[in-house]
Amino acid sequence: MPDILTPDANRELITRCKARLKGGGEALRSAYEAHPLTDPILRGRSRLVDGVLLEIWKAFELPASAALVAVGGYGREELFPCSDVDLLFLLDAAPDDDTTERLTQMIGLFWDIGLDIGHSVRTIDECLDEAGRDITVLTNLLEARLVGGNARLFGAFEAALRTLVDPGQFFKAKRLEQDQRYTRHDDTPYSLEPNCKESPGGLRDLQLIGWISRAAGFGTHWRDLARHQLITPDEATELRELERFLQHVRIRLHHLTGRREDRLLFDHQETLARLFGCEATEARRASEVFMQEYYRTAKKVTQLNTILMLNFGVEFFPNRYPVAININERFQCVRELLDVRDEGVFERHPSAVLECFLLLQQRSELKGMTARTLRALWHGRKLINADFRHDPANRALFLRLLQQKRGVVQEMRRMNQYSILSFYLPAWRRIVGQMQHDLFHVYTVDQHIMQVLRNVRRLMVAEFAHEYPLMTRLATSFEKPWLIYIAAIFHDIAKGRGGDHSKLGMKDARDFCIAHGLDETDTELVEWLVGQHLSMSNVAQKQDLSDLDVIQRFATLVKTERRLTALYILTHADIRGTSPKVWNGWKGKLLEDLFFATQRLLRGATPQQALGTPIRQDDARNLLRYYGLRPATEDSLWAQLDTVYFLRHDPEEIAWHTRMLYYRVETDEPVVKARPSQSSEGLQVMVYMRDSRDLFMRLCGFFARLGFSIADAKIHTTRNGYALDSFVLLDPGQEIHYRDLINLLEHDLGERLKSDAPADRPAGGRLPREVKHFPITPTVSIRPDERGQHFIMSVTAADRPGLLFGVAETLVRHGINLHTAKIATLGARIEDTFLISGPNLGQDSQILRVETELLEKLAV
Repeated sequence: MPDILTPDANRELITRCKARLKGGGEALRSAYEAHPLTDPILRGRSRLVDGVLLEIWKAFELPASAALVAVGGYGREELFPCSDVDLLFLLDAAPDDDTTERLTQMIGLFWDIGLDIGHSVRTIDECLDEAGRDITVLTNLLEARLVGGNARLFGAFEAALRTLVDPGQFFKAKRLEQDQRYTRHDDTPYSLEPNCKESPGGLRDLQLIGWISRAAGFGTHWRDLARHQLITPDEATELRELERFLQHVRIRLHHLTGRREDRLLFDHQETLARLFGCEATEARRASEVFMQEYYRTAKKVTQLNTILMLNFGVEFFPNRYPVAININERFQCVRELLDVRDEGVFERHPSAVLECFLLLQQRSELKGMTARTLRALWHGRKLINADFRHDPANRALFLRLLQQKRGVVQEMRRMNQYSILSFYLPAWRRIVGQMQHDLFHVYTVDQHIMQVLRNVRRLMVAEFAHEYPLMTRLATSFEKPWLIYIAAIFHDIAKGRGGDHSKLGMKDARDFCIAHGLDETDTELVEWLVGQHLSMSNVAQKQDLSDLDVIQRFATLVKTERRLTALYILTHADIRGTSPKVWNGWKGKLLEDLFFATQRLLRGATPQQALGTPIRQDDARNLLRYYGLRPATEDSLWAQLDTVYFLRHDPEEIAWHTRMLYYRVETDEPVVKARPSQSSEGLQVMVYMRDSRDLFMRLCGFFARLGFSIADAKIHTTRNGYALDSFVLLDPGQEIHYRDLINLLEHDLGERLKSDAPADRPAGGRLPREVKHFPITPTVSIRPDERGQHFIMSVTAADRPGLLFGVAETLVRHGINLHTAKIATLGARIEDTFLISGPNLGQDSQILRVETELLEKLAV
């Protein structure tokens, strides 16, 4: 079929419409920057697009019976600078060939002029059918607005759609949809790079209220909800102000990026802060000031969203639980929700501010609080003053909240949400919405603490024992687990004050414990946990756990098994609470090894017994017998291995190495074996061949070329001059099925090691985005060990592909031998330790040369 428009007419229309969109968009942006108002730019862009679409609609001469309908955000005239344009082509009957062709060419032209179009072509019956099956389609159609075409058809469509909507069912579906969206965003508005549209507390929460209001016929403005007494007039005003702030954020993000970008990435936060007039202070960046304002807005949005959703529920299902059941003289149960018996309860009984949370913990039939209770609680938070905090009854109440069998985390989160925690713990107020400028935390300080508290609590619940069985066994048998909850609350409470937050937090924790009547033993444990909450992680991830001195020093620090167990639980929860990407099974294995070695030492074992060398050998022998190897089969290989080897490998690894090597202790061919890691995710790789100084460099280059990161490296040289090196490899993108790569890796690496070809040089990879905003100054330190036989080289830098290869290449260039490598990757930060030896390392000038060259390689 020929084009509807001639080529010349088509080109002219495209040119004219493009110019109209560009000129109109620039004018809207200029007007906004001169006078930042949200309505003119959002409605203005909608009307600009209306005019362009109408011009094209008329040019294509669609049937008079058809209608051009705006839906979604475009339908409610809320079109952000780079938002897509949702359209419905409404027809009275299925289109004929001519209409289909006109629509196809017209839609193509929409794209040609630069509009990001989302479209559907439907009759009224098809609209109703789709809307009945898909809540998202129904939601879009509720905001339909006629742009051009047949008004009578559009009126019939609106009337038919109203008969389809069941407000109660629509409310239930949208509430479930919100729950799913919250889950996708970790149920928190406080991630460090939130989505201003989709995250909890974002624009979507406000749009949801508007959709439900439209479906129920309550109106389309906040004041309409106030007229229906679903919110107060003051709340309606506040909602409009919150909406404007979020709209400003999204508008400026679109202008800043030139695309539909709704994430407040680190890349944009400083510029946005400047656009919003935020200035840096002595202690805080301008971006921190701006983000704290954003978090306050998101917090209020979630609060008001909760109140409105509760009121909608009462409106749509008024008779589900008609009878109020008295709980005591202050509270009652209404529709499975905790309700104040009158709105002056907190004024007359200030301690009821804490009591209401205790009741929610103790009475499983309560699913939350009524809207009027939440409102009263929000106003009642200011009753928590110095006299309230010093009242022994209130202190006892707060401790009881931490000692309950259920609801500890949920109610602490609720107390944080409604600022009760900030008023009760003044130190807490300073960390609410406070960002953490490092490469592994993804939450604000207060939300990280809530994640840690949640992780500790989850270990105490038998239903989750399958996740971390050892941790659950230790946690459930720990006397007074609520002491670890207190330590979790205080472990980072002093962040952002300047100085060592662990030391500063110790004082806060001690003051709290003494004020709340804890005895000296329990107080000392909590205070010690706060002060040492980073120690176990540092030892496990940065030091050599096969070194007897390391374990002895850690045991001396810990002193008792009670402390050890509590610190292990807190450390485990803390690492997992930083970011879903930071924790992995390998870190869990390191902590577990340190825990058991220290536990054995504290129970009276000798250092050798604590590290389990004889036990490891016996266990490895038992495994070899299980696999069918005869007694003494291992002797020829083990005779070439020293004590350090048996200290650094667990029985399963020793047995695996032995099964692969016992019959080829002396071999001219490289032996490469790989398998899925037995104790964590990832891939274990063993390489056995005659030692060479550049072997570690060659291996690092090969692994980097395949896209792996090295989580651990155990470098060992046998008595007969062979390298027996073990690696744990991880796929940073977590996209690789490790089993699928085993044969390929074994063959290719074996062939590579046989050849004399130069080492693979890893391809330059993209630097992690976070590193640009939280730069790390690389450090290198080379110092002799305590015995004076080797040197310890410590390297700290921002991680990037090929970094380890660069370190190994430098060692080779200077003739330095590598004995062990301790790899620790914390988010996008590496803290690696190497045991080295080599000529002239005793001379300061040689150490300076090596350190200088390494710093140049590590600089980004």
